[in-house]
Amino acid sequence: MKDFRFGWWTTGRDEAAVNLFNTVFEAVREGEINGCFCYLFLSRREGEGPFSDEIARVAEKRCIPLVRFSALEFEPELRKRDRAKWRTRYHEELYKSIEPFGCPLAILAGYMWVLSPEICQKISAINLHPALPGGPAGTWQEVIWQLLEQGAERTGAMMHLVTPELDKGPAVTFFAFNIKGRGWEKPWAEFERLRAKHSIEYIKGELGEDLALFRKIREEGEIRELPLIVETLKAFSDGRIVLKDGRFYDQSGRPMTAPLDLSEFVEEKIKSIKAEG
Repeated sequence: MKDFRFGWWTTGRDEAAVNLFNTVFEAVREGEINGCFCYLFLSRREGEGPFSDEIARVAEKRCIPLVRFSALEFEPELRKRDRAKWRTRYHEELYKSIEPFGCPLAILAGYMWVLSPEICQKISAINLHPALPGGPAGTWQEVIWQLLEQGAERTGAMMHLVTPELDKGPAVTFFAFNIKGRGWEKPWAEFERLRAKHSIEYIKGELGEDLALFRKIREEGEIRELPLIVETLKAFSDGRIVLKDGRFYDQSGRPMTAPLDLSEFVEEKIKSIKAEG
């Protein structure tokens, strides 16, 4: 019996979104996650992006119900004029499509739009965010640039409850890893030479994501996101984590006072992945 049911929300804007979806599907198919997809929601229409179209094709092949509703094409003038009102209307319309599935939990993985306060009251949503609890908000690109500007020594990613305040909902799980020290000396030295001569804005414009340090942080974070999301969903499906009335509880029914640190588990997974590759 697969009692753990969830909807999967993504914009599908890059290959990482495809990899996340495929990895979780395989974990469900193989029984590692004792649950099932209620539906897949894509915030892009057919033809709006190659990666979102790829995810849609895979979902249809696997008989996962598909909901497509383009955010970019929904009342664009209102979005420019009043983003909060647009957000409310967009998610009101979306809710009409997902409500029949009777699936109160949504997993956001590469979903690039902020949820309205109203939809947060109607469903529980868990988001993958590429920063440590209490760390930078925003897209993964924005997070990395903030880390570089701060000269951060560690980063990671978390799964957290979505609230109307961007990336500030309570975390349920996370991993952390060092981005300074052994193996990081060369890209940091290159970045610091550039930083001595130029502003962050100049480096963004001239090198952008081709900056070696930027690429390395992204690659090391992305490979760890896959085991984080699988183990988090597995913990939900096994009853080790329970979400009730906007709070997380352990399997004994006690409120969780801190997010579950999965760093050690994630690192073991990474070692096996690298050994196989």
